[in-house]
Amino acid sequence: MSAQDRLTDALYGLGWSAVKKLPEPVAARLGRTVADLAWKQRGKGVQRLESNYARVVPGASPERLAELSRAGMRSYLRYWMESFRLPSWTREEIRDGLDIKDLHRLTEGMAAGKGVVLALPHLANWDLAGAWVTTKLGIPFTTVAERLKPETLYDRFVAYREGLGMEVLPHSGGTAFGTLARRLRDGGLVCLVADRDLSASGVEVDFFGDTARMPAGPALLAQQTGALLLPVTLWYDDSPLMRGRVHPPVEVPESGTRAEKTSVMTQALADAFATGIADHPEDWHMLQRLWLADLDPAKGST
Repeated sequence: MSAQDRLTDALYGLGWSAVKKLPEPVAARLGRTVADLAWKQRGKGVQRLESNYARVVPGASPERLAELSRAGMRSYLRYWMESFRLPSWTREEIRDGLDIKDLHRLTEGMAAGKGVVLALPHLANWDLAGAWVTTKLGIPFTTVAERLKPETLYDRFVAYREGLGMEVLPHSGGTAFGTLARRLRDGGLVCLVADRDLSASGVEVDFFGDTARMPAGPALLAQQTGALLLPVTLWYDDSPLMRGRVHPPVEVPESGTRAEKTSVMTQALADAFATGIADHPEDWHMLQRLWLADLDPAKGST
């Protein structure tokens, strides 16, 4: 392991061990302070966040974009502070930490016994939402995590999420899709963060007026297993609660090839994501390049 990898792992380890011991008001102030310092530095992540917000809020003035990026960094650090502290939250705190509109779409879908795929963008705190599903609803679910470097950091994330009641599969290796399909055929729940995919298998969608790629997995799983595909968006407000909404299901088209159906369904997901992001842009934690026009053509990545 390189010195940089050891440092990265140590910093995350410090966060999980130290921040969760802080009183809630202290942790919240710390998050805002770190966010404001990062925002003032105007590093690549902050600049990219502002550039992405410029697409979400067309015509926004430089002053408005600066306000949004500062609020966005505060939201992003709120996510991290909550995530570091989640393992120490009581079951009551988790159950009371989220309010979801149109939850019946999920509960009725699960009751139908055909499995449900929840697809989310990088809005607010998807880990808290997952912990709420396992704790408040008592529904276990399976998700996928990208392999991080160093490997010890990936192991920390897996252990953290499994500690919250999730089954976590590695994104690489080629076996995740088959396992997810089996869970759905058994009537289970699969949750996937699905607003960014730079791989060759990503599906091109129109997103805020320009082309981006999003993963094909949610649409393919719904087609292959008959599971219900539900978009979900999350946001923060001025209260300690996180809010969310379960959007109407994305239907499988009656005609077309598998690729054509996947394209239509992934576009429908992108449209639902865009609705939630446009309503709460400051809670969209997209500090990386997303749109194809922003990608380095030589590298095809960020």
